[in-house]
Amino acid sequence: MPTISARLPAEEKAELDDVAELLSEDRSTTIRKALREGLETLRIRVAVEQYQSGDVSAAEAAQLADLSIAEWLDVARERNLTTQLELSDLELDADTAAEL
Repeated sequence: MPTISARLPAEEKAELDDVAELLSEDRSTTIRKALREGLETLRIRVAVEQYQSGDVSAAEAAQLADLSIAEWLDVARERNLTTQLELSDLELDADTAAEL
């Protein structure tokens, strides 16, 4: 496993240590969990923004978010997302969903 180092302000290191203690884990495990969860959140945020602006279809947003189309549709429903997609985009989404 590759090693990555990062400099943190003292406040963030203290918070990291507090969370690691709360989870009864070592600092490295907590960092890996936080990074994994943070990256998942960031991928979804980018997908939501691009879908909402009409830059990507639902199928493309699902790919950006690293989710299945069903998982993406759950995210979209939970967030009450709307988009300005063209009919051709919706047809592509329907074709993609039918293939699944």
